[in-house]
Amino acid sequence: MDTNTAMDLMWVLIAGSLVFFMQAGFTLVETGFTRSKNTGNIIMKNLMDFCIGSVAFWAVGYSLMYGKSIGGLIGDVSEFSFFDSAADMHSLFFQTVFAATAATIVSGAIAERTKFTTYLIFSLLMTLIIYPISGSWVWNAGGWLAKMGFTDFAGSTVVHAVGGCASLVAAALVGPRIGKYTDGKSNAIPGHNLMIGALGVFILWLGWFGFNPGSQLAISGDNAFAVAKIFITTNLAGAAGALAAMFITWIFYKKPDISMTLNGVLAGLVGVTAGCAAVSPIGALMIGLICGITVVFSIEFIDKKLKIDDPVGAVSVHGVCGALGTILVGVFATDGGLLYGGGFEKLGVQTIGVLAIGAWAMGASFVVLFILKKTIGLRVTKEEEIDGLDIHEHGTNVYND
Repeated sequence: MDTNTAMDLMWVLIAGSLVFFMQAGFTLVETGFTRSKNTGNIIMKNLMDFCIGSVAFWAVGYSLMYGKSIGGLIGDVSEFSFFDSAADMHSLFFQTVFAATAATIVSGAIAERTKFTTYLIFSLLMTLIIYPISGSWVWNAGGWLAKMGFTDFAGSTVVHAVGGCASLVAAALVGPRIGKYTDGKSNAIPGHNLMIGALGVFILWLGWFGFNPGSQLAISGDNAFAVAKIFITTNLAGAAGALAAMFITWIFYKKPDISMTLNGVLAGLVGVTAGCAAVSPIGALMIGLICGITVVFSIEFIDKKLKIDDPVGAVSVHGVCGALGTILVGVFATDGGLLYGGGFEKLGVQTIGVLAIGAWAMGASFVVLFILKKTIGLRVTKEEEIDGLDIHEHGTNVYND
């Protein structure tokens, strides 16, 4: 193996390790934004997302996503076998942590009232079937969206919007937490520790420096310049998202809201993930600003108008801003973007891709969750929800003092 190949493999593994650590970030954000009596349940869900996802994606999901494309719709599951092969193990690891991320997004949207057993089954099917199939449309060279020229460099839609769309369906089917809506009004249910939530956001921001730059899949030679640029576009979008959310809440709430500003960071990062390699730093800044503004109004709309209880804002951050950021590639891409003389063709392709993947994610998630609801059930009992899932689902308290 030559030095450049070794460097590229090592970079992919290091970047994948950073993305793996995002599981810790998601755990802390979800924990901090919800009540202390459900902390242990959240820990277990996020832990199992990665453990189940690692086995499921290794056994089936990776082949379904990257095997020789059948009709541009699905990968040939017989294309790869990782049971006795050392080939492409770096790629398998990197893509595994992405699959686990898509599943973990759903956890926050249905926190504090969902059966643990039911969640494990959905997490399995998410990483085994739902995520790999739509992912193959874009990241498999033979995928139908890849052939159309659809751009989603690191997964604003492939990963985040898929998780966000599944979150919307799941939150709607499981229903709101007890006391969330009374007399037609939305009641705030504050999280128990914003410090933990903030730490989670910082960890996620760090992880994004593996998520986006790692998707270059190489760092040798001229790839190093591309990786460095992606670091800048990623960072600018996250910072711009936070600034936008802070000032919007300052204007409308009369105070700069902490949780909304933290979600603004994530909105900017999610939004730029599709185009981080295709847009300029200024374009990344604009995408971050647009997504930071959008996430505030989206969270308000989903909560107060649609009456869908999403404790952490997962649908807005990952679903809405993932889709929006992907579409905005058609505006800000320096090669083919609307603002760079490319006309509406790229914008049209991006929109078609977002709609198709969103429809798949929502449709497949609905079928799975509806069946689970009618069989083993989605929701814990009223008593279990009031007492907390930690006691009834896991027999313990995280905060024993």
